[in-house]
Amino acid sequence: METWDEREGLVAMHQIRGVGWGTLDKLQKVGWDPGRLPEEEEMRMWREVGIHSATIDRIRERWTPRWVERVTGELKKREIQAVTLLDRDYPPLLGQLPQPPWVLYVRGDVSHLQGPGLAVVGTRKPTAYGKRVTRQLAGNIASRGWTVVSGLAAGVDGEAHRAALEAGGRTVAVLGCGVDVVYPRHHRELYKEVVRKGAVISEVPPGTEPHPGLFPQRNRIISGLSWGTLVVEAAEKSGSLITAHHSLEQGREVFAVPGPVTSPWSRGTNRLIQEGAKCVIDADDLWTELIHVSQPEAPVRGEHLSETELGPREQAVLDFLGEEPLTVDSLADRSDTSLGELHRILLQLQVKGMVHQLPGARFVKK
Repeated sequence: METWDEREGLVAMHQIRGVGWGTLDKLQKVGWDPGRLPEEEEMRMWREVGIHSATIDRIRERWTPRWVERVTGELKKREIQAVTLLDRDYPPLLGQLPQPPWVLYVRGDVSHLQGPGLAVVGTRKPTAYGKRVTRQLAGNIASRGWTVVSGLAAGVDGEAHRAALEAGGRTVAVLGCGVDVVYPRHHRELYKEVVRKGAVISEVPPGTEPHPGLFPQRNRIISGLSWGTLVVEAAEKSGSLITAHHSLEQGREVFAVPGPVTSPWSRGTNRLIQEGAKCVIDADDLWTELIHVSQPEAPVRGEHLSETELGPREQAVLDFLGEEPLTVDSLADRSDTSLGELHRILLQLQVKGMVHQLPGARFVKK
């Protein structure tokens, strides 16, 4: 039987038309091995778990060693890297989502996905006030060593990326199209600079053109990579508010910059503040809320921090973990730690390189 690298197989499967998050989740649940051809009996099981016959037929036609080799070669040729849920360097914060992307396509520096990040988003038509505030806050975030995460859109997104680059800091642009597609077109030069000095990422296969349905999905990744979302200016029905609501659902912080009550571009942010978002009038308002987030140096592969560098609660959680994967609920049953605190501790242990998250929100000690 012909076999190949599992992660390359997962990436190649992801690029077959009709295979999305749901199909891959169903395949994983029935024990699919991405490193080999499936037997006919296995494909019959796929139908039983709800995978459409048309999708199975496309997989049967496409899913060959030649296809895996072709996809791998094309990504290398285009200088696109793939990071999968099977990889130990998958972004730990993103892995905490209920539906984390199975595959992330990256152009630029993959290490930018590891450090602590803050999302900075807002209207595509900011006022002069909005542009000035965005540059001040995003520049401060980047100068502190945090990654500025945004969507490369016109307006606040673009200003946030530029401010981070000008500060000599880190920035990640999450696209609602293929990682090799520049959108909006007038951001071509900014796109190139982010690729050179930061990272551009997407969860959809290369070559995918932008369309409205992809942007809400993209927004959950912007917030999912970040410890919090800062909304600078936004109308009442702005897409930026979707990112903020994703942050709330993900248990992350939400920050908003107040604006004139007469300005339509501040209606959304002022409403967020009414609903409990942290009001930000200067950068210190961000850091007082994020004081609990440590910023360790990225661990060297194969080396770990010594146990003496862990806090007592981190050490207690680490002691429960071994080679057998455990879910968060299982860990909560074994300890006296709340679920919210347990999530925070697991994130810190992942950032420190001591814990690895597996598909299905299961954790093992590295």
